[in-house]
Amino acid sequence: MTPLLQVEGLARQYRLPRQRLLGPPEQVQALQGVSFTLEAGRSLGVVGESGSGKSTLARLVVALEAPSAGTVRFEGRDLHALRAGELRRARAGFQMVFQDPFGSLDPRQPVARIVAEPLEAQRIGTPAERRERAGEMLAAVGLRTADLDKYPHEFSGGQRQRIAIARALVTHPKLIVADEPVSALDVSVQAQVLNLMQDLQDRFGLSYLLISHDLAVVDLVCDEIIVLYQGRVVESGPTERLLRNPEHEYTRRLLAAAAGGTPPSAHGGARAHAAAADSRPENSR
Repeated sequence: MTPLLQVEGLARQYRLPRQRLLGPPEQVQALQGVSFTLEAGRSLGVVGESGSGKSTLARLVVALEAPSAGTVRFEGRDLHALRAGELRRARAGFQMVFQDPFGSLDPRQPVARIVAEPLEAQRIGTPAERRERAGEMLAAVGLRTADLDKYPHEFSGGQRQRIAIARALVTHPKLIVADEPVSALDVSVQAQVLNLMQDLQDRFGLSYLLISHDLAVVDLVCDEIIVLYQGRVVESGPTERLLRNPEHEYTRRLLAAAAGGTPPSAHGGARAHAAAADSRPENSR
């Protein structure tokens, strides 16, 4: 069976501004030979420190940037080999949720227009049908259809990220790439949003590629993890095995830093914290 997402030998170089008039421009290797597979209905976490290449990987996977080498295949199709029209149609199958819930929503647009924007880009439905679908997605993320005519400034950070998730869901994608989706939120709100993501996965059969520096986040959501260090995958495997028994020294350092010197136990602690936070009202988002 063809994997939902297959990344092979992905590399990305960036050219820096010239330091000298006659000297060659320097290059930064953001990604080097990254490969992994994500099956339908599964979730893969990508972890690493700042500058390890996580966000670059996310942009390449959703074809917001072109790789220097390698391929990204979604349902067997090389995204970076598609023509513009083919890529636009393919985007209905994958969407992205960005880190900043304040910067990722257009403050000049009402929520109805923001959530329905992917439908408009795909030329799906009439304006009335797009508004109806937007209302359904708001309800799916725990907001009200009455919120459709409000503007982003009328919502808290946690609510804005729910709106961003609703926008990602509106085309009924199979894959959501989430780049640090809760890092800008308070801890209690983080847990609520992560639990929402799990509920939506069960309801819609989603796959997640979750980019995060927080091991507790990927522990809660992801079935497998890849660890990036200086643009390379240094370790990968099932979440529980990797967090309980990391093999690479860099992974052990990440675990030690996350736990204040003591590696965390896999799954239990993060899920207990999330369950406790989810039981509290979201009135401080």
